[in-house]
Amino acid sequence: MMSRILNVIKVQLRRDVAARRGTARLPLRTICCTARKRAEDRNESSVLGKRWKDTAETVVIGGGCVGVSLAYHLAKGGMKDVVLLEKSELTAGSTWHAAGLTTYYHPGINLKKVHYDSIKLYESLEAETGQAVGFHQPGSVRIASTPARVDEMRYQMTRTHWHVTPQSMIGPERVQELFPLVNIDKVLAGLYTPEDGHIDPYSLTMALAAGARMYGAQIYNPAPVTALKPTADGKWDVETPHGTIRANRIVNSAGFWAREVGQMIGYEHPTIPVHHQYVVTATVPEVKALKKELAVIRDLEGSYYLRQERDGLLFGPYEQMEKMVLQDSWVRDGVPPGFGKELFESDLDRIMEHVEMAMEMVPVLKKADIINIVSGPITYTPDLLPMVGPQQGVRNYWNAIGFGYGVIHAGGIGKFLGDWIRNGEPPYDLIECDPNRYGKWADVPFMCAKARESYGFNNVVGYPKEERFAGRPTSRTSGVYELLKDKCSMGFHTGWEQPHWFHKPGDDTGYKPSFCRTNWFGPVGRECKLIMEKVGVIDLTPFGKFIVKGKDSLKLLDRLFANTMPKVGLTNISHMLTPTGKVFAEVTITQLTPGEFLLITGSGSELHDLRWIEAEAADGGYDVDISNVTDEIGVLGIAGPNSRKVLQKLTDEDMSDAGFKFLNCKSIKLGGIPLRAIRISYTGELGWELYIDQKNMAAVYEAMMEAGKDEGIDNFGTYAMASLRLEKGFRGWGAEMNCDTNPLEAGLDYFIKLNKPADFIGKAALQEIKAKGLKRKLSYITVDTDNIDPEGNETVWLNGKVVGNTTSGAYSYSSQQSLAFAYLPLELCSVGQKVEVELLGRKYPAMVIQEPLVLTEPTRTRLQKKAKSKA
Repeated sequence: MMSRILNVIKVQLRRDVAARRGTARLPLRTICCTARKRAEDRNESSVLGKRWKDTAETVVIGGGCVGVSLAYHLAKGGMKDVVLLEKSELTAGSTWHAAGLTTYYHPGINLKKVHYDSIKLYESLEAETGQAVGFHQPGSVRIASTPARVDEMRYQMTRTHWHVTPQSMIGPERVQELFPLVNIDKVLAGLYTPEDGHIDPYSLTMALAAGARMYGAQIYNPAPVTALKPTADGKWDVETPHGTIRANRIVNSAGFWAREVGQMIGYEHPTIPVHHQYVVTATVPEVKALKKELAVIRDLEGSYYLRQERDGLLFGPYEQMEKMVLQDSWVRDGVPPGFGKELFESDLDRIMEHVEMAMEMVPVLKKADIINIVSGPITYTPDLLPMVGPQQGVRNYWNAIGFGYGVIHAGGIGKFLGDWIRNGEPPYDLIECDPNRYGKWADVPFMCAKARESYGFNNVVGYPKEERFAGRPTSRTSGVYELLKDKCSMGFHTGWEQPHWFHKPGDDTGYKPSFCRTNWFGPVGRECKLIMEKVGVIDLTPFGKFIVKGKDSLKLLDRLFANTMPKVGLTNISHMLTPTGKVFAEVTITQLTPGEFLLITGSGSELHDLRWIEAEAADGGYDVDISNVTDEIGVLGIAGPNSRKVLQKLTDEDMSDAGFKFLNCKSIKLGGIPLRAIRISYTGELGWELYIDQKNMAAVYEAMMEAGKDEGIDNFGTYAMASLRLEKGFRGWGAEMNCDTNPLEAGLDYFIKLNKPADFIGKAALQEIKAKGLKRKLSYITVDTDNIDPEGNETVWLNGKVVGNTTSGAYSYSSQQSLAFAYLPLELCSVGQKVEVELLGRKYPAMVIQEPLVLTEPTRTRLQKKAKSKA
């Protein structure tokens, strides 16, 4: 039977999809020739059939479903002068040949909102525009055929219950009801999402275009962009064969041409086309006989999706990373001129193992005639997430690129980005899609290795604390990387390698992911004990580090931050807020010399924060110099009761409590090496952060380790730091605070100076929020668990109802219990309030407690001094 299928595939390849979408499938060698001929034959001064606009508020570059959605949302939101430029015709590129799948499901938290907004838009778009969109909503089922998959579904359920997304776990019988053709013997469970389905990408794009025009947007095609030139006032001259448009901002939404658009202004966006294939069958009698449409299924072990296509089936696999194909020649040479609605030659060998698995799961496929294999380019980023938002380092240049799943993202991203552009801040947190998560370290070899890995790992089990190892290490390694790499399990942080935990002889080593406690649990406890009782050293080099100086530096920072600025030699924690009072960033600020400030932020928000600072400086006309020194400066943290003794052995500086106070900064020499030391530690214990030239970092590290031998010195990693910070009640940006939360509900009142004279961004909004009162607040809870701990984003229940969500969690080795932060309604925030936290399908007892569980070292020291003074 297999040989028959192969013969059918080879002999009966027809152009069903080509006919349906309006073009024929051609070999790649033919594409290049015909595409160039088209470009030569095209009359570049062709009449557009409408009056050319010389100015625009926003120019969107690219007419795929994402770009057209953005134009639609901007125009519908009331923006005048929205122009979309498409180089050939709408949907050319990846949109026209897409399989068109739509789903509420996403393993992440924030992108669930994008998917939700997309589906809700698609449900109403036809009625709004009068254009049919071909939207089918039979629901979808993700199939679990291994115990690990069942656990993954339970894990995802607790991350979904506190969202509006409809989703539930179902048994094999219900799976069979939704997809009667499935081999139920291979099914353990299913994750069911009603209202999922598929939509015709061409019709969707045309309906969005009709809506965009209806609300006043102009769409020009063919109108290729030939050059982008910035003006002194932050605007752009967008050059085309038809003329130049002066735009207040531009949005790169050019699909697999996005890299070439970026190159026009000197950017190498890390996007690359990959070959994705799907198979279309002829009519299947068993499908034709059905009374209602089949649910879409995703066989996760088989790594494919399958849906009904008319009276047949459509089946799309994701090959393993060693078999998938990158179109890397386009990265090197550019997309062939004129390419738009062509396809690649199919390759049966790459997908045959998936065909076989699909025939086992859906036996009617064994008798089905396959009439077409579609192989087209889709765009990948290194981590498979799109790049959405303004670009750091250049004014008023925005991205909406890198969409491996453009159809389901188009509606929601158009809304998200449209709201951001019009209102001046993101409507909710979506930092995982920030284009500035990549820097120059994301070079072509890294991009290719990670894109290959991301495609091949499309349907692997998604564990907490996931690590992927292709393309590592990058050029970003700290001065102690070589000394530490064989002693620890490294994590990837914005290009950097940073120790998560250290192993000793006899430990179970290596990366062993799990939904429960795993091999790092014991070693992390050992590291926490080290910090509480002795002294440890941690590599903190991935911190983002900026120097801000100049005549207006204090004025700029007072505008940006809600806290007062520290005096020379002092440090504080400050927050940048959005105009509506959400927490955009948390930054540690030190005034080094008069008017010169060192700003420290988390590794994941380096360029995210720098862009915000640079934008305010440019828009406000501040006379400042801002430099990013992240790569030049290494950081070592030393913490624990013996840390002072270790440092004092290496310096003549007085390191005593009186001589070097908490949150003070000094330039000192350690072992003869100059550096800056700040008395601060995110463990909450006695400690310092040492800021060192990268070239001297290893020498300082080795000197401390030698000096600390008698003090019991050793290494510790970020997992231990996370546990210790939670015990101390320290909030973390991206968890307890982000663009979904305001600082008052996050319990950051101490750092927010509403009475400071400067009119900081978000001040008026916070005053209004405070006057109206809060509806929820961050609570500190213990969770009575067994072999599992909260990590954040779990659902919180009370009396069978969802009442909140955790933001972060860990095991407290000091108190030997699980801890978490959670947002709860104000009436449930009292100490002693009992709730439940859902973990892997089970609800565990939890209780609100007084924070912190463990006092910080400065607080303990202060209380001890106070007690002695009273004695």
